[in-house]
Amino acid sequence: MSQVLAVVQDYDRHAEYYKPDVMQSKKVEQSGDYFKVHYRLRKKKIITIILDADYDVHRHFLDATHAYSNSASTRIAQVENAGEPNEREFPVGNDGGYMWRLNSYWKYFDTGRGVYVQCEAISLTRDVPAAVNWLVGSFVQSVPKESLEFTLQSTRNAVLRGASHSGQ
Repeated sequence: MSQVLAVVQDYDRHAEYYKPDVMQSKKVEQSGDYFKVHYRLRKKKIITIILDADYDVHRHFLDATHAYSNSASTRIAQVENAGEPNEREFPVGNDGGYMWRLNSYWKYFDTGRGVYVQCEAISLTRDVPAAVNWLVGSFVQSVPKESLEFTLQSTRNAVLRGASHSGQ
């Protein structure tokens, strides 16, 4: 359990663990089991979308083998020309509408032989204009499932790499 939580809570290294979907990650604040986190997210399908997102994360321990955490987005802004001198954020709510909110709910159970990790996510998008729905409609519908699968697999990979580096 400690290895899994070490990866999940190592927010400053999430850009390494979850690349290319996470371009930048930073723990902004921590108070006990409460975290404020900032991410620059990238999703490429037919088009590439860059988002700056802020989250509040609360971690809870039920006992030595059970824990859970809740992550709630507090701000998501689409970025235009990311990494360029003319980079700018669209005003929140006045962008392409690809993601308005993203909350995730993680559960951890240590069996003694391994840790089960369950992640559920709720994402909200704004209406996609009919004129571009043919271009981005499948993007908006397929990204949540693909992102969840990628996140769980990347978490597993990061934990296994950490275990092999620590000699376990």
